[in-house]
Amino acid sequence: MNIKPADRLNSVSEYYFSTKLKEIAQLNAQGKDIISLGIGSPDMPPSDATIDALCEDARRTDAHGYQPYVGIPALTQGFADWYKKWFGVELNPNTEIQPLIGSKEGIMHISLAFVNPGDGVLVPNPGYPTYMAVSKLVQADVLTYDLDENNSWQPDFETLEKIDLSGVKLMWVNYPNMPTGASASRELFQKLVAFGKKHSIIIVNDNPYSFILNENRLSILSVEGAKDICIELNSMSKSHNMPGWRMGMLASNAQFITWVLRVKSNMDSGMFRPMQMAAVAALKNSEEWHKEMNIQVFAKRRALAGAIMDKLGCTYDEQQVGMFLWGKIPGSYADSGELADKVLYGARVFITPGFIFGDKGNRYIRISLCAKEEMLQQALDRIASIGV
Repeated sequence: MNIKPADRLNSVSEYYFSTKLKEIAQLNAQGKDIISLGIGSPDMPPSDATIDALCEDARRTDAHGYQPYVGIPALTQGFADWYKKWFGVELNPNTEIQPLIGSKEGIMHISLAFVNPGDGVLVPNPGYPTYMAVSKLVQADVLTYDLDENNSWQPDFETLEKIDLSGVKLMWVNYPNMPTGASASRELFQKLVAFGKKHSIIIVNDNPYSFILNENRLSILSVEGAKDICIELNSMSKSHNMPGWRMGMLASNAQFITWVLRVKSNMDSGMFRPMQMAAVAALKNSEEWHKEMNIQVFAKRRALAGAIMDKLGCTYDEQQVGMFLWGKIPGSYADSGELADKVLYGARVFITPGFIFGDKGNRYIRISLCAKEEMLQQALDRIASIGV
């Protein structure tokens, strides 16, 4: 039989972490006891109120049926209240918010809603690999734009203006930035909104890291007129310790939301209602809870990650925010893959090589802070023992 997959699969490969975690599982099966500092999957539980709300609603006999594609009213109102409290942004819960099964699915929904084959999409380099992969799957014309540490990992607007932007439909941005940890700023968001309006390019800001080691929380939608041309993705995975729950959302103007819903409603169904009710409770977490979980705990872990970077001879910006530490490797290594492999096979510690985020990340590595202090200390001791 001569059966072949769709041609679009030729443009993408299996997600890096999917393949690497299979390798790590095999190494662990061999007794290697690998310490994983690769993925940003919070290792702490949600708040007690979140879990209590899940259990309470799950016991109801009427909680197990199909749910609305637009989310239950309590959830959209919860997201609206959350945006008002933390970002100072007014959102209509009925027309300007769309709950998602994690913000990652939103990248596909947005791309299908706005991008025709051959349309241009601006993708950051370095950047979250899913922006590139999804753009290729929808057969977009991908134009990468470089982020550079000498420009605070921000787009170079002068360079962008020299590109033929006539066919560009969408621009992916991600601030606070992953993988670099660069902070958002109101000035940057104002420039992005003006750029999008000037060229009729939809600006999509992916914003899941605002709460981690960061007290200057910003939304691009707080800029005047941003809703006209911008979409913001957000997620409860990082900020509320709910990565496996797959609770996310996007916010924009009512027309954009309607177009995205037209795609989403043909691809999936509403989320389990007890999970939505739990998310409502989580969105009410106090400032004290966020400070303890997202500032104090991560600050201690960040200090140990910094010690690992120092031991590896890497340099890094101490002002980074988010749940990772991004560091530049020494010149003695050919690339980030060489250093990451040396640490994995020599010290039995998995760190992420920066090349997976684009060639502008080739001389960087990333350490996840989603590991307890004891594990980070053990990783530091292992790396010290092999004399890297």
